[in-house]
Amino acid sequence: MLASRVRAFGGATMKSAFTSHLSRTMSSVQTTDTVLVGCGQPTKGMGWFHALQMLNGECPSAPISAIVEPFFLGDGKDTPAGIAFAEFAAEWAPKGVGFYTSVADLPPATGPRMALIAGRTADNPRLLRECIDVGGCSHLILEKPGAPTVAELEDMAAYARDKGCGVFMGYNKNIASYVAKARAFEGANPGATTKFTTLNAYKREELEECFERNAEGLFKNMAIHELALAVTYYGVRADNIVEISANTDNSECLTLGGRTDFSKAEFTVKTSEGKSVTIFADRCGGNESVAEVSVGGEVLFTSKMPDEELSAVVAKRSAENPDWMPYFFLQEDDYRNLKEMCGAHAAAGNPGAPEGIATIEIAIEALKVAEYLTPELQKILK
Repeated sequence: MLASRVRAFGGATMKSAFTSHLSRTMSSVQTTDTVLVGCGQPTKGMGWFHALQMLNGECPSAPISAIVEPFFLGDGKDTPAGIAFAEFAAEWAPKGVGFYTSVADLPPATGPRMALIAGRTADNPRLLRECIDVGGCSHLILEKPGAPTVAELEDMAAYARDKGCGVFMGYNKNIASYVAKARAFEGANPGATTKFTTLNAYKREELEECFERNAEGLFKNMAIHELALAVTYYGVRADNIVEISANTDNSECLTLGGRTDFSKAEFTVKTSEGKSVTIFADRCGGNESVAEVSVGGEVLFTSKMPDEELSAVVAKRSAENPDWMPYFFLQEDDYRNLKEMCGAHAAAGNPGAPEGIATIEIAIEALKVAEYLTPELQKILK
């Protein structure tokens, strides 16, 4: 049964750099009523995993009161995944969690309310407005990249700003411990530079399907987390990039099934302010994220996700839950911390965003950089 497995999973040990923040918050009575919009399939959907952590009480400042799932409570209810969702709902509805087919069905908000929107990216512009206008939300968390285009995301940001709604982004690598360690080493060593690597485990024969399923492209999909890091911590903007250099031996642009995209790309950008950062994304490179800090051209510090300890945890959890997506276990601490930090921030009525948490403005700039880099690197690699 899902419930027993969920309870067992909920006992995870928190090991990230934000554990002290969570420990302080767990004794606080301030909470933000949280609703999930777009749960997805149990054991597979990212929204479902977000719900799990909140249902288990792992985000004490963001207790979940409701789940909105239009498809599996509607047209998809008789599919195998819909039946699994019905079992999930039957486990938690008696414990006070509401299940609804639309945001309009939510009960009125009685205080700060935060919605975590984890459905299809194309639905986000509509869902943001619904959550604000009829859902009574004072704060939102959007999964990456937030919207299909820069223009849509800019419209969403303006709408939320006019309505006084704070919008955070689910860029969990912004608060990942491996990134924090690398940035600390870089900051302590003048002249140091950092390379961020992100690897997926697709096989070469799966690339055509990958290009179709992730039609927004490598930079808006896979490498968008690294672009958000570049925007947040290195001040990279589409309008301040003065130099792009590509490692052509470690980059590849293909046309498969009528779609042109990168299977991998390594590049360095330099800004007019003198900042530089290197990013490498490889669809077929493995299943990890790496930060390497170099001084004088020599790599002196490396941090990884997962490291050896986390690899053992991921292997154990994956064996215990073979039908769950492996990346749930890889990033569970960061997912948990992000929701907790946002919930505590909203409950306290603080302006802006918690330190390190990406805002919708960061997401806009990351998308602009993605749209700028794609044709530029395609020209370099021709």
